Amino acid sequence: MSSQTETIRRITVPQIANRKGGEPIVSLTSYHAHTAAIVDKYADFILVGDSLGMVMHGMDSTVGVPLDLMIMHGKAVVRGTQRALIVVDMPFGSYEESPNIAFRNAAKIMKETSCGAVKLEGGARMAETIKFLTERGIPVMAHIGLTPQSSHVMGGFKTQGRDEDSWDLHSADAKAVTEAGAFAVVLEGMVEPLAARITKEIGIPTIGIGASADCDGQILVLEDMLGMNPWTPKFVKVYGTLGPMIEEAVSKYADEVKDRSFPSEDEVYR
Repeated sequence: MSSQTETIRRITVPQIANRKGGEPIVSLTSYHAHTAAIVDKYADFILVGDSLGMVMHGMDSTVGVPLDLMIMHGKAVVRGTQRALIVVDMPFGSYEESPNIAFRNAAKIMKETSCGAVKLEGGARMAETIKFLTERGIPVMAHIGLTPQSSHVMGGFKTQGRDEDSWDLHSADAKAVTEAGAFAVVLEGMVEPLAARITKEIGIPTIGIGASADCDGQILVLEDMLGMNPWTPKFVKVYGTLGPMIEEAVSKYADEVKDRSFPSEDEVYR
């Protein structure tokens, strides 16, 4: 009798949305197939973040990331995974001008990558666009608080909510994206009590990054938590030391090439 391999089904947008108040949602970023295949075993959704511009391409911010670059990396992550919902960031300039342009670019991302959803930054100001997209079959994850694409306007990467007078504005952003149809919202760089309050106020899952343990889920940049970034933000817990490990391996390789101990008899064909 032949055994059949059980089909692995991807986690869906409704499944993530239904995790509100339930088991915490696990998420990480990934930008290429090999790391995505590892993360896929443990993450509920994987974000192909525009942070790839800084992490992989040496950019100073995410502002310069083009749409085609997001699509290229999105394709790689989808190819490398079977289980996790794949969410792709809409880069700066691809959705702000009008809902129609946002739809055209979001549809391009989904059609060319086969991802399950897109993410865009902005609260109340983007509610009309979120509504336009969701009504036309594009699942949207929102992103409020510290929004890196707006770092030039904000004057840098600044923690949001330190002034309690601003809390109502952040709450209004969260409620606006919820009412517009977003299935989840990332809360980034936000003081803990504000993030906890927003999580209680809205009916969709909150995904924290530098926010609160009370959020419905958490996300980190994979390279940050693996210790590959020489500068680690306060909100990152480093779970590995791949940076020093890679440097040690490369150094050893260089030494063995120079002293001709590599390749040895084990690595050549006779």
